[in-house]
Amino acid sequence: MPTISTNGLKNGMVLSLPEGLMSVVEFQHVKPGKGGAFVRTKLKNFKSGAVLDKTFRADEKVEQAIVDRREMQYLYSEGTSLVFMDTESYEQHHVAAGALESAIPYLKEGENAVLAMYAGDVIGVEIPASVVLRVTQTEPGIQGDRVSGARKPATLETGHVVQVPLFVETGDSVKVDTRSGEYLTRA
Repeated sequence: MPTISTNGLKNGMVLSLPEGLMSVVEFQHVKPGKGGAFVRTKLKNFKSGAVLDKTFRADEKVEQAIVDRREMQYLYSEGTSLVFMDTESYEQHHVAAGALESAIPYLKEGENAVLAMYAGDVIGVEIPASVVLRVTQTEPGIQGDRVSGARKPATLETGHVVQVPLFVETGDSVKVDTRSGEYLTRA
């Protein structure tokens, strides 16, 4: 694996550390008046999603992991795995649902997602910041019941349940934030 100096770190870079594969969220090169320079980083673990603060000496060598990002189309769910098709080679890849746990509520059949692959294994998925999903089931709003800020649960076409305003009805399309899982607006 190629090594890189900590002075050359950039946001989004993936490192292979003893803690596992870590993505650089942010970094800061610090040169105190006394003592040697160092690099303070925030790293996100690919598997767990946990954010770790780690400090390196300046010019320390770390292993850089080469992650291949491929656009793939989500086809269907099969048991405990999800089936994706590479949009260039048309190969089908079976991916364990656990590797994509945070994205599953927002994946619709036929939609594209960018899968991050390392050593032939899928280690993560990049989906848009917001997606438009159809409401399949929710209680009807009662005429005159328009209290500001009141919410009700709504089941989306992927099976995910989100809190929506009272005026949203079954069959409406809503925009949902994929980072927080919250309703944004009616689409």
